[in-house]
Amino acid sequence: MKLTIEDLDNIAINHGAHDSPEHGHCLLEVVSLFAGEDFSDSPACVDPILAQFGRSWNDGMRSDDERAQLKVYITRLPGTNKGDELSQKRGWMAMDWLIRTYTSTWLALNPGLTHHAEALKALPPIVCVADLQAAQPKLDAAWAAAWAAAGDAAGDAAWAAARDAARDAAWAAAWAAAGAAAGAAACTKLEPTVQQLQASAHDLFLRMIDAE
Repeated sequence: MKLTIEDLDNIAINHGAHDSPEHGHCLLEVVSLFAGEDFSDSPACVDPILAQFGRSWNDGMRSDDERAQLKVYITRLPGTNKGDELSQKRGWMAMDWLIRTYTSTWLALNPGLTHHAEALKALPPIVCVADLQAAQPKLDAAWAAAWAAAGDAAGDAAWAAARDAARDAAWAAAWAAAGAAAGAAACTKLEPTVQQLQASAHDLFLRMIDAE
């Protein structure tokens, strides 16, 4: 089964991995069909970092209607698997976003953590292990402060989101950014922040796809 451009208008993107197209298809499974490969959520033609990011982002979204926005990447992802060096570069792009954009955005919601947000935002781009190691003290400080603040504000979704963001940035693999952007907060008052980070994640994913 090979999909054409015309088929994409009517296809749904679903949560999770599937045994066959008849049972549903996530973003990467649709890409495998469009590329003419065997049905899989790890198509050979897609860079592994982009594939992992796409799977996590896909499953972090809250409905098939929300996942429909990922259709724009079906035609962009085939042909992106161009070797380990470029894949590693894309991974660092995602990690940099996770720390300097995603985490700082959540921290900035809380008055007691704004100085940690600014400290992360002001970090130079993180493009290698040495950069991450240099940033680690600020990440550790942000995580500790967010945990302490969450303890003082039990039940507050914004504090919890900031704490989890700091934790993820300190230890997550690069692709954690995708799911984090999609589903970090269910609280209505945090919806504008979720939407802001979704838009930022789209910008990141496009930059990762276009990286050379």
